[in-house]
Amino acid sequence: MWVWSHRLVVFFILCCLCLRVSSTSPTPHANHGSIDPNAGRNLQQEQGDNHQIHCSRERSRAAWKIIQEYLMPFVEKEKYNISIKCKLHPDNDLYRDQEQHKFHFDINEWRCEYCRKSFYEEKHLDQHFDNRHSNLLNLTQRRCLADVCGALHCDHEINSGSKKSKCNPAAAAKNKHMCESLADSCFPINEGPAASRLHEFFLRQFCDAHGCTGSGKPFSRGRRKKTNVFYLFASILLLMLLLLYYLYIYLYQRGMKMETQVLKRISQASRKKKPS
Repeated sequence: MWVWSHRLVVFFILCCLCLRVSSTSPTPHANHGSIDPNAGRNLQQEQGDNHQIHCSRERSRAAWKIIQEYLMPFVEKEKYNISIKCKLHPDNDLYRDQEQHKFHFDINEWRCEYCRKSFYEEKHLDQHFDNRHSNLLNLTQRRCLADVCGALHCDHEINSGSKKSKCNPAAAAKNKHMCESLADSCFPINEGPAASRLHEFFLRQFCDAHGCTGSGKPFSRGRRKKTNVFYLFASILLLMLLLLYYLYIYLYQRGMKMETQVLKRISQASRKKKPS
């Protein structure tokens, strides 16, 4: 009798355990025909986190600056239109749209024109673009402008104040070949006199300096002339001071003339009052 009672107790405990397990396990048809939104969002986030853009923003910015200062003034002078097939064309800059949506309106304040958020430094705004607005980049059609940095002497522009590094003949030869290829593709000599002149200019401005002999220097043909803000302000201030000075001289002479006329009238009136 005791054995049967013990078996009943064990059977009862096993039944309770089975009921508990069945109640906590998920039913395979509970979410049939629906998708968990959190699962899809996590997948997209993982895909977004794993996606990396292999294009240096800093070097692309340096290349753009060099193109604008050392090439475009001469292209505009020749009234030549660079083909979109040329790697130096603005549409081939991956970050061009984001750079145009920067607004630097104070020394320590940069603003994102997409969302109007402000930052103390440009590098923080760049991080903001990478984290919040990378989906606006056109990754299918645009190239990385940093790829032509070797031909355009970006390191010379970025490290202008630092000590010059040792020249590597193999790297110099590679950069010169890239530079000459850019000259051929962007300014084909068979497209007319303007293209031919720009082709020659590009070789002298950028390609001749690629070497370890030290005979040529980058940007030997000059750059865009910058307007000196201090000089402009000083000129305006000097002009205002000259105007004030001449105004003072004019008023002073006019006052002296009026005073002389008053004294003459007084002297004439006093003479008329004297008895004859």
